Formats: sequence, C-alpha cells, structure tokens
Amino acid sequence: RSAGCCLVAATLLLITARRFKRARKLSCCSPAEAAPVGEGLAALIGNTPLIRIRSLSEQTGCEVLAKAEFLNPGGSIKDRVALRMVQEAFADGRLKPGGLITEGTVGSTGVSLALVAASVGCRCFVAMPDDAASEKHQLLLALGAEVQRVRPVSITHPDHHVNVARRRAAAEPPGTALFADQFENPDNTKAHLDTGREIWEQTGGRLHAFVCGAGTGGTIAGVSSFLKAQDPTVKVFLVDPSGSSLYNLVTRGVLYAREESEGRRLRNPCDTITEGIGLNRLTANFSRAKIDDAFKGSDQEAVDMAAYLLAKDGLFVGSSSAMNCVGAVKVARALGPGHTIVTILCDGGTRHLSRFYNKEVLAQQGLTPSITGPGLTFIH
Repeated sequence: RSAGCCLVAATLLLITARRFKRARKLSCCSPAEAAPVGEGLAALIGNTPLIRIRSLSEQTGCEVLAKAEFLNPGGSIKDRVALRMVQEAFADGRLKPGGLITEGTVGSTGVSLALVAASVGCRCFVAMPDDAASEKHQLLLALGAEVQRVRPVSITHPDHHVNVARRRAAAEPPGTALFADQFENPDNTKAHLDTGREIWEQTGGRLHAFVCGAGTGGTIAGVSSFLKAQDPTVKVFLVDPSGSSLYNLVTRGVLYAREESEGRRLRNPCDTITEGIGLNRLTANFSRAKIDDAFKGSDQEAVDMAAYLLAKDGLFVGSSSAMNCVGAVKVARALGPGHTIVTILCDGGTRHLSRFYNKEVLAQQGLTPSITGPGLTFIH
C-alpha cells in the first residue's frame, strides 16, 4: 500500500511538472509579452548596452561605465548620427530615394552613411584623408560607396575632405543630393540627446560625471545637454588628444594647441594617432556642449589603455574609445573613489588594425605599449 501511494504521488508530481513547463512555455510565447518586431536597419541602431569596465572600476574605486556603441550595426556611434541626418532630410524634402548623400570623414561616419543610404535607396559619396586607416576605405568600397581619398590639409583649403564632399553634392541637380555636414548639422547633436537619455535611464539617474572626446562635438553636446537638463550637478568633462585645440578652448577660452607653432605640426591637421577626435576649430555642434572642465590625453596613454583593456577585460576598442577611457580614469582620480563615471566606447579595434594596432607603425612613432602589472601607472 505504501509503495502504491508513493507511485501515485510521483505520478501526480510528474503531471504537475509537465503542466507547469507547458504553461511557462505558452506564457513566454504569448503575444502580449513577445518583443516587437523591428523595421530594418533603423531598429538596430541605438539602445546599446551600458557596461561596467571591471579593471578600471577596481583600480580607481569608482564605477566606470561605458556605452558599448561599437555594437551598432555599422560598428560605431556614428550610426545614430547618420540615421538622424538622413531621416530629417527625408522628412523636410531635402532628400528623396535615388538621391546622393555626401560626407567628408575619416571613415566611421562614412560607413554609417553608406549603410543608411542603402537602406533608403540612396547613393553615397565619401571623401576621406589618405592617412586614415586603410580598412575603413576597404569597408566603404565593400558597402557600395564612392570614395575619394585626399591629402590631409586644413579645413580652409579647398581640397580638405569636407570641402570636397560639399562640392560633390553641389554638382548634382538641385534637390537630388544631401551634403550631410556632420560638423555643423544640428541633427548630430539631436541624435545624441537620445544617447544621453539612454545613459540616464540605464544608470537610473545615478551618475556623477560623463567624459568623452570630441570630433564633430555632437556626442558631448547632445549627451551633456540631456544629462544636465535632468540633473545640473552632473559634471561633464572633455578629454582631448595631442594637437587638438579644444582643451585650451574649454580651460582658457582660446583655440590654440602647442603643435600649432610653425614646424611642430606633422601631416594631420590634428596630429594624433587617434582617429575621429580632436579639432582646431569651433564647430556649431561643439558650441552647444555644456562642459565643466577638460583633460589632455596623450597618444601613449591611448595606446597603453587599448592594450590594457584587451589584456584585463577582453575589450578590443578603437583609438577614440581608448582615449575616452583615459579620460574616465583622469576624472575618477579628480573626483575620488565612490563616484559613477560614464564614457563612450565609440567603435571597436577592427577598424584600426593598420595604424593604431600595427606594431611597426607604433614602433616608428615611439608608441609601443608598455603596460606592466594590474595598475594604471601609464595614466599621468
């Protein structure tokens, strides 16, 4: 009898378990709880994860968080900007299917525009300096963009890549071409109001500082505007690479860099191994940024940081992402332990193999990584 009771109990338990498993399966698949279906490329852009960088957090005593923008479909934060600029151009009639989108860029914005252009039935032309990483050029060609490489010159020169792109759009019949103009286009800043909103929501509004570099100025302008609108006590910091004038603009009110002196500048108008950040002029987008203070970051610090993040966290980041993390450490040291600091991982390292991760190039410029041990002694 006892054995029979046990058998009945076991049978009932098995039936109950099966019913629970089936009910759980049905509830997980119910239409009310299913994730909505996204519409094409646009649905993949934005809403990137905010991750804790363990090594930097442990070494600084702060929570160092980073927005993983390299997970956008085009591999960089520029997807946000490209999508917003094209959407706005379609909305107000400046662009139609079959039209041409042009831009001057060191690469990432061009990649993003090429993808967005294809998704809306447009063509894409990109002018880029010939010292930008070759893999960006190759990627643009693979995406179907028309690419013109030009020598690096000042923005005042007619053959600067931005001016080349502007002329290419002007040569098209009226109403058939859009010069994206990422440096001056206000849609750049507007796109990053969303980036700021995501950071605010992902941190639950609990952050003390945000830090990043500036290329066009759109990211730091949009993020700082949103965060300070929510909480004016959130501090915003710029990290600026060698040869850029923005550090002195923020700290002294003067657009000047030591490398501006005659004979100091090398090939690039903003002479640094990092790509996509640093400026020697005031753009409309950067002028909208709400920045409290600034730090300088060296090429050596960026190279060492990239090697450190790969070795300690398995994060393979691009040059501007590495510089942003240099800035995060400097902000953490300035504020002291116990603070939450957010930065941006703009893109991954795969677009920087020919320069930033090229051992021969780094050795030629005296930038061979020199990290030793778990500490951050390479940050000065």
